This record gives sequence, C-alpha cells and structure tokens, in this order.
Amino acid sequence: MYKKYIKRILDIVFSLLLLPPVLIVILICGLFIKLEDRGPIFYCGKRLGKNGKIFKMYKLRSMNVNAPDLRNADGSTYNSKDDPRLTKVGKILRKTSLDELPQLFNVLKGDMSFIGPRPDLPEHINYYEGNEIKKLDVLPGISGYNQAYYRNSTEWNKRLKNDVYYVDNISFLLDFKILLKTVERVVLQKGIYVTLQSDRIKGEDDNERFSKA
Repeated sequence: MYKKYIKRILDIVFSLLLLPPVLIVILICGLFIKLEDRGPIFYCGKRLGKNGKIFKMYKLRSMNVNAPDLRNADGSTYNSKDDPRLTKVGKILRKTSLDELPQLFNVLKGDMSFIGPRPDLPEHINYYEGNEIKKLDVLPGISGYNQAYYRNSTEWNKRLKNDVYYVDNISFLLDFKILLKTVERVVLQKGIYVTLQSDRIKGEDDNERFSKA
C-alpha cells in the first residue's frame, strides 16, 4: 500500500508545500549563477527513471558551460572539491546540495520521488549485472539510501547493491530514516566528494545539454 499509493501521495503533498520557499531559493541562486558567467541557470541531464524510462533531471548549474565529462575508473561521475570545472557559485551549491532543488519539479511531474535510488545515466543500464536492474522498479529519488549513509563516498557497484537493498525493503520507516540521515549529512557536509581515482572516458558530454533558461 505504501509503495504503490501512499508514497506518491506524500510526494505530491510535500512538493506543493515546499514549492514557494524552494522557488525563492532557486531565484536567488539563479541570480548569482547568472551574474558569475552569464551562462544558463539550469542544467538538464538525461537520466534513467522507473522501468528504464529516460527523463530530464533538473539541477542548478554548478559547472562551467561546456565543461568536459570526467568519470571515475568505475564509470561513476567524477566529483572533487578541487574539480576545476566548478564555478565559484557552483562550489557552494554542491557543498550545500542547493543544486538539487529544481528536482522538486521532477517529483511533481512524477519522474522522481523525494526518497529513492539516485538515477543513473542512460548508458549505465548496459552495465547492470544480476538483479541490479531492480533499482529501476521504483522512482529514482532526490535522496536515497546511498546519499543518506554514504553520499558520494562509495563505489558505483556498492551503490547499486544498496539501491537493490532499498527496493527490497522499501517502507515508510526506512524512508523516514533516510530523510533524517540526509539532513544530517547535508548539515555536516559529510561524504560530498568521491575519493576514487578519476579517469576520463569518451562519450557524450552531458554539460552540452544545458537548458536555455
């Protein structure tokens, strides 16, 4: 009952309640983004959604326009406090997770949930092994089990195992625990950056798909 109906109802209710203050914060952040380099405010990247459906995930832009696509050796997105691709404003947005706020619109649209596995890039579906594809049985989340307990400090294959664990054990209590832990992580700024060895891989540069807002 919770997984099929109540979770979605809660997503809609809390999205509508949070919409006014979130819009104000987005407008303020957007002003600083625009003032720094005159580039677009939003970044729209294609991601894997429920049942493998591809959708556009919204974020506040934190990188320079046309920044190169860097990946870790395991194929996950490169993320470091010394990442030269980040703008000055972007570094603050990343640390505070304010760059994720526009995903509230993804929740309202039904592309995402507040809590669920973080969505992967479309090409990652080709690298799932065994039951790892089960993570696509539910809506991806703004935050999830990995983000709450590890944030960005764990390897991609471990994240997939944690995503499957979440799908197999989804409940209101688990979502509530993840929510509380997420707040703690954001406030204390733990596990923000990936510590894996980085590696550049060839492929489509997501940073060229900025919105024109």
